Amino acid sequence: MDQDVESPVAIHQPKLPKQARDDLPRHICRDRTKRKIQRYVRKDGKCNVHHGNVRETYRYLTDIFTTLVDLKWRFNLLIFVMVYTVTWLFFGMIWWLIAYIRGDMDHIEDPSWTPCVTNLNGFVSAFLFSIETETTIGYGYRVITDKCPEGIILLLVQSVLGSIVNAFMVGCMFVKISQPKKRAETLVFSTHAVISMRDGKLCLMFRVGDLRNSHIVEASIRAKLIKSKQTSEGEFIPLNQTDINVGYYTGDDRLFLVSPLIISHEINQQSPFWEISKAQLPKEELEIVVILEGMVEATEENF
Repeated sequence: MDQDVESPVAIHQPKLPKQARDDLPRHICRDRTKRKIQRYVRKDGKCNVHHGNVRETYRYLTDIFTTLVDLKWRFNLLIFVMVYTVTWLFFGMIWWLIAYIRGDMDHIEDPSWTPCVTNLNGFVSAFLFSIETETTIGYGYRVITDKCPEGIILLLVQSVLGSIVNAFMVGCMFVKISQPKKRAETLVFSTHAVISMRDGKLCLMFRVGDLRNSHIVEASIRAKLIKSKQTSEGEFIPLNQTDINVGYYTGDDRLFLVSPLIISHEINQQSPFWEISKAQLPKEELEIVVILEGMVEATEENF
C-alpha cells in the first residue's frame, strides 16, 4: 500500500497480506522462460513419488492381497492366469503319478483292471481331469473309482485348495474392478486458481464441479500446501505439508456437489500465504494439492 494508507490515520483500512500491497515491486518479467517444475501429485491424482532402495521387500508379501490389488492390470491378469494354470498342472502331474505308480498305464485296454481314474491314459488326460475336478465341470467321461483311496484323498485336497484359490483370485479381481478410481475422471477442477478480494477479504479461490447426475454423498474437501521450508534451527524440511483452511471450522468444507462450487481460502495471518508477496509468488516453488473425498451414490464406494 501507499505510505498514507499505512499511516495511523488511515480510516478502517483492513490489514492485507503482501499479495495485495502496492508498495512492493510490481515488475515481473512476463517473457521469461517458464521453469519446469516436477509435480508432487499429477493432474490425474497419482502421486509422482517412486520408492527406491527398499530393502525389506518381504513386507509386500505379508500383505499379498493388497499387493495384488495395487498391481497394474497386465500383471494382475498374468498372475490370475498363471495361478490357475500352475495349480491345474500341479494336480494333473499328481494324478498322472498315481496312475503311473499303480500301473494303470499298463492296463489301459484291460477290461478286468480297475484303474484309479477311468479313461486316464496319459499326462494330457490327467491334466484335463485336473481341470474338470477343480472347476467342478464333471463331463462324466473320466471318473474316479472307489478302489483308489489315495485318489479320493487327492480329490478332497484339490477341491478344498481350488475353492481357496477361487475365493482369493476372484475376490482380488472383484476388489480391483470395483475401485472407484475412474469416478474422479468426471470431477473437474478449474484450470487456474485466483487470488482476489471477496467480502473485503483477500481469498485464494478455485472451482470444482461434478459432471455426473449421480451425486457424491458426504463429499468433503481438503487442501495441502507442498513447499520446502527451513526451520529457525537451520533444519531443511523438503516437501513440507501445510494445511490450507478451506472452511474446516465453519463447515464449508462439507460440499453438496450438485452444481459447480467455488472453494475459498482466506489469506489471513494464519494462512501459509501471508508472508509471500505478490512479486515473490511467481518465483516460489510450491504446489497446492486438493483432496476431495466422498462416497459414490450408485455403488456406495468411498473414493
